[in-house]
Amino acid sequence: MIVNTLRFSFREGTTQEEREEVLAAMRRTSTVESAAFGVVGQDLGDPADGFTHTYCAGVADLAALERYLHDPVHLEGDSVILPRLARLSAVRFSDDMDPGLSERIMALHMEKVAQYPEWGRLLHSIPDVRVSAET
Repeated sequence: MIVNTLRFSFREGTTQEEREEVLAAMRRTSTVESAAFGVVGQDLGDPADGFTHTYCAGVADLAALERYLHDPVHLEGDSVILPRLARLSAVRFSDDMDPGLSERIMALHMEKVAQYPEWGRLLHSIPDVRVSAET
């Protein structure tokens, strides 16, 4: 199982309606065929970290992760979600102890950036974004 946890907060000026739209898009994404489970809600971590919400989704393996990353529902949701985020921090973990798994996951991420350049621009337009050790 590969689990992706995204802690985030909204940009200043994001309306309550827009926040609900983002959370609804995340809920739809968490129910795509390739997702084993998903949840989105309030962040219960240290408020000093500056995150207000968290999204968590699990996929069975790399093949499922690749389907998840390219699912039309996921891609459509990201165009609603990403422009409204001020902070985003991704944490991934897995029960698969393969030492090369992290590199393969980042390779899938970079392939998505190359295939969907606008998605990459949206992701990197978030003022405070951390999706890997490099960003």
